[in-house]
Amino acid sequence: MKSTIIIYGSTTGNTSTAAETLAGKLDGAVVKEVSAATADDLAKYDNIILGTSTWGDGELQDDWFGFVNTVKDANLAGKTVALFGVGDQFSYSDTYVNGMGELYNAVKGTGATIVGSTATDGYSFNESAAVVDGKFVGLALDYDNQSDLSEDRIGAWASAIAPQL
Repeated sequence: MKSTIIIYGSTTGNTSTAAETLAGKLDGAVVKEVSAATADDLAKYDNIILGTSTWGDGELQDDWFGFVNTVKDANLAGKTVALFGVGDQFSYSDTYVNGMGELYNAVKGTGATIVGSTATDGYSFNESAAVVDGKFVGLALDYDNQSDLSEDRIGAWASAIAPQL
């Protein structure tokens, strides 16, 4: 059986909630805050799910700043990576879930297979670094404006990526 780790950074608790909800839908997934994550975690697990909120002018959540370079430098060939991001699409419509876009850029040169892109339908934002070829590079969540949709979005995404993990 393939092993899965969910590594996330959370400031207000929304990304933590998303990570725990996702873990509940993926049997056996281990959840770890990025501040406690190590390069060994990237090496040890077959599947890696990375999550972040977006802050300021579209930056990664603070706890990611040291570890994002660890991700960039990792050899993730043969591993499957999925991404999720939390943001506020109305107040920050020009940088919505840009942190997830930063994680995508960190992972894309590592040899990993990236799965889990999602449609932008149902969201209202102007711009996002997390949109590639017309789709989000992972699961986008907005607990500020669409918290009632988060659990269903996580469930549908977990069902979609599970066969690829």
